[in-house]
Amino acid sequence: MEDELAALRREVAGLRRQAQASSDYVALCNLQAGYGYYVDKGLWDQAADLFAKDGTLEIAGRGVYKGRERVRAYLKKLPPYGDGTLFNHMQLQPLIHVDGDRAKARWRAFIQLGIVDTVARWGEAVYENEYARVDGLWQIAVLHGYITYYSEYDKGWDKGGVALLRTVDGLQPDAPPSVEYEAFPKAFIPPFHYRHPVTGEPA
Repeated sequence: MEDELAALRREVAGLRRQAQASSDYVALCNLQAGYGYYVDKGLWDQAADLFAKDGTLEIAGRGVYKGRERVRAYLKKLPPYGDGTLFNHMQLQPLIHVDGDRAKARWRAFIQLGIVDTVARWGEAVYENEYARVDGLWQIAVLHGYITYYSEYDKGWDKGGVALLRTVDGLQPDAPPSVEYEAFPKAFIPPFHYRHPVTGEPA
């Protein structure tokens, strides 16, 4: 009887870990998807409030913005949403690793950018993000978006890409870019946070 009880306790403990892992996965997917939906519609305050108080943001080699309020200031420099504006950032292909109250994830964003009679582009970004569980809720601790390409819609990516915008008018970063790179047509692979799942070798 004691052996059976011990086995049942181990089984229950394992099931609890699995349930927690599933819950964390869903919560992190919802958190990142929520960021995409808010950015789509220029809801900058809502997007910034997804970040931890000391969270950071780094996009397209423009430098690092440290702290939720600096993230908010950066986001509010992006184009406002309104008539004639398309700014979709679809969050795709999550690969998530949770370690207690911290997590890391790699994502792909498919981007549609358009302003009537002005510009029409599509692009892609790879995110290598980190998250922190704060008072029981997951928040974005590090958002690092590597823009891998922007191309003019009418020309297509076979004609090359649009150069990355390295600065933000009127807003200096708190630290320089952590990785120097160029987008398509240059070849660049954003660093992986994880090892190969079969061989265990660094990616």
